Amino acid sequence: MTRTVANPLVACAVLISGALLAVPAAAHHSRAEFATGSEVVLQGTVTRFNWTNPHVYIYLTADDGGRKTEWEVEADAMPLLSRSGWTAKSLAPGDVIRVRAVPNRRPDGRRVLLLSVTTAAGTVLTPRRPADERRPVARATSLSGIWELPGGEDTGDFSKRWAAVPLTPKAAAAKSAFRPADRPAAKCIAPPTPMIMAMPYLNAIEVRKDAVILRSEFFNVERTVYMDGRGHPPNGRSNQGHSIGRWDGEVLVVDTRLFEDHRAPIRGPNEGVPSGARRHVVERYQLSPDKTRLFIDFVVTDPDYLAAPFSGRLEWVYSPHLTMMPFPCLP
Repeated sequence: MTRTVANPLVACAVLISGALLAVPAAAHHSRAEFATGSEVVLQGTVTRFNWTNPHVYIYLTADDGGRKTEWEVEADAMPLLSRSGWTAKSLAPGDVIRVRAVPNRRPDGRRVLLLSVTTAAGTVLTPRRPADERRPVARATSLSGIWELPGGEDTGDFSKRWAAVPLTPKAAAAKSAFRPADRPAAKCIAPPTPMIMAMPYLNAIEVRKDAVILRSEFFNVERTVYMDGRGHPPNGRSNQGHSIGRWDGEVLVVDTRLFEDHRAPIRGPNEGVPSGARRHVVERYQLSPDKTRLFIDFVVTDPDYLAAPFSGRLEWVYSPHLTMMPFPCLP
């Protein structure tokens, strides 16, 4: 099915059966405003290219019946684009480009989600690395090292399991009242575990004698897991909480409490369900039998908002050939 677009520089708008594989299910902002499964092709002139986090934005104008119309094209963050061949100089004002994107659900929406850009010279830029560049390349000898989601974005059944978690009346009311402007990420506030582990960014683990350091490229998050036998303190809530750990054979068990309140700690179907002071997360980290992957089993309890625990498994791929990048964020 094809819909007509008034803008003569819009080449086509085609409804594609099935989801577009180029649109990650767990991208950092909700994709609810975009019509996943549809595609629009725009051609216009770049007016601005904002090389920023948590999103890079392309602004272009096109002639709509003699009237200049500006479109906002939302892309991924700087680290993801950088690993896909982009730089801060990939585009500049005055460049004529062709954009494939997912349209906005609103008929008058001029904000779209990037699939690819083709420059006047014929260069094609995409938000994510090709699939053949995202396969296991080495075997780990321990939990230490650089890790990422399979394919850079595969979270397995994370979203499906999150959608099935029963909510308390308090959570249902908060979810109903949630608006896009409430998203903490737009204010450069990171999501806590396990969501921080389900983001399409690199992760690093450093195993020390008395602590394990867990780092995420997303918002430069760093978690310290104390392995010296201490317990949780009586207070001191923070974005990522307070973590203590122990070894169960070769499995790292992490217990985290003292999370500060968060308006949307887990993205996806139940975005807008908050978390509170009684939130408790237990994670188990273990290498796969072939040592190319890391299995992370988690259980989240939060009696104020979740009527039953949220549990599941995430996988990371060992990626020692990749380098963590800084994540300066502009609210």
